[in-house]
Amino acid sequence: MSTNERVMKATPEKVWEILSDGWLYPLWVVGASRMRDVDETWPEVGAQLHHSVGSWPALIDDSTEVLECRPLRMLKLQARAWPTGEATVVLHLEPVGAETRIVMEENATSGPAALLPKPLQDPMLKWRNVEALRRLAYLCERR
Repeated sequence: MSTNERVMKATPEKVWEILSDGWLYPLWVVGASRMRDVDETWPEVGAQLHHSVGSWPALIDDSTEVLECRPLRMLKLQARAWPTGEATVVLHLEPVGAETRIVMEENATSGPAALLPKPLQDPMLKWRNVEALRRLAYLCERR
């Protein structure tokens, strides 16, 4: 499992506001290129984001589903990005004064990415998730 952490200069309420707006997903998730639809119940358990991955013209339509949700504290997702596979992603939010510490955990669960040994998986996920948290911070801190 790859784990990344970042402290954002935003309250947990502000961070949750961004995470709760499924239309913003491709702005902070590396690899997601566009949104096609967001279930009205997002981010409730079972709700899905319908996104595309890749770059035009080689876009692949896929989805991400909420597995667990504790508002202002935790969001657990099953992210799909075939043909690379699926991953479970957990975002933990912890207040730190007027700021928020976010811990992002990702584990490839199926598909070709899950077949890679952990020592090869983790550096790729770490790099991607450092950038995802940087983008999320831009949204949270500047909105």
